[in-house]
Amino acid sequence: MNKAYLSLGSNRGDRTANLEKAIKLLSEWVGDIIRISSQFETPPWKMTDATNFMNQVLLLETKKDAEELIDIIIQIELIMGRVRSAKGYEPRTIDIDILFFNEQIINNNRLTIPHPLIQERRFVLEPLNEIAPEFIHPLFKKTSRQLLLECEDKSTIRKSVSK
Repeated sequence: MNKAYLSLGSNRGDRTANLEKAIKLLSEWVGDIIRISSQFETPPWKMTDATNFMNQVLLLETKKDAEELIDIIIQIELIMGRVRSAKGYEPRTIDIDILFFNEQIINNNRLTIPHPLIQERRFVLEPLNEIAPEFIHPLFKKTSRQLLLECEDKSTIRKSVSK
């Protein structure tokens, strides 16, 4: 079984419902959700749109390889109304990134794993640290906790209160 850490984010529509729907689809189409972080409300990162995101990280087990996983993720994003453009960072109903896939290092025209910006994004590191503080980044050889402590992004991240 492969283990993948995924980051989910939404800043359009019912953000919480969007995350829940994406998790349901991932569970149905990809594999078993092993751990899931709290939801965190976060400011947009490198975006002019001022609408806050809800972000979450999960660990799943899957028989899929990384290429199959990204294909399914793209399908889920399309089904949920994600529109990709060449403009860069824009608002979205759902964004799903593969952070880690086992301890693999993949760098090709479709995939870069580990995700190349993990260490710069507090909105990823806070929820990742909640569910996997001792996971070691395969390139940096640092734990999620260490990466969070060293992160230069000082954005205010607020854990969402459960309904």
